Amino acid sequence: MRKYVIAGLLVWMPLGITFLVIRAIVGLLDRTLLLLPKMYQPDVLLGVHIPGLGVVLAAILVLATGMIVANFLGKRIIVAWEHFLARIPLVRSLYAGIKQIMEAVLATDAKSFRKVLLIEYPRKGVWSLAFMTSESLGEVQAKTSDDVISVFIPTTPNPTSGFVIMVPRKDVIELDMAVEDGLKMIISLGVAVPPWQKTALMGEQAES
Repeated sequence: MRKYVIAGLLVWMPLGITFLVIRAIVGLLDRTLLLLPKMYQPDVLLGVHIPGLGVVLAAILVLATGMIVANFLGKRIIVAWEHFLARIPLVRSLYAGIKQIMEAVLATDAKSFRKVLLIEYPRKGVWSLAFMTSESLGEVQAKTSDDVISVFIPTTPNPTSGFVIMVPRKDVIELDMAVEDGLKMIISLGVAVPPWQKTALMGEQAES
């Protein structure tokens, strides 16, 4: 009985949690429909609520905004807007920090969170998974004798919190696993170990 219960939970719990998360995201994005004048809102026009229309509106809004700010005039508007925000004490700190993080993570040429690393932390002989966040450290690099990089060590099972430390590049082992696989391993408390392609190749060579 215990085996059957566990097997059933392994099927229904991931499905249930995935459904709840998606429903929460869709529900949140559906609130973007409130940006439309009431007479043009789908619920009023159609007389019925259709879940997911907010997702479509949010996607169109993001795409249209990107097309506008990508040209010369749009960039000038954004610069003027950011100058305005920079005059508001609390807003300028929050906005600048969030924008820097988003640029580092989403930029196509950025190296942040593109590599999974293995470092000795919190002491020698004990290894932890980490993600490289930056290679250009400015003053930090100038005032250290070693070539250092910035890495983020997430906590488990909640990888949104953790520690940022500067580690000598020579003390870092770069792993082949993808960032998504590294996050899965951390969230699962080390249970979900991603397959290593080199291991499969070594097995095939041994069989031959």
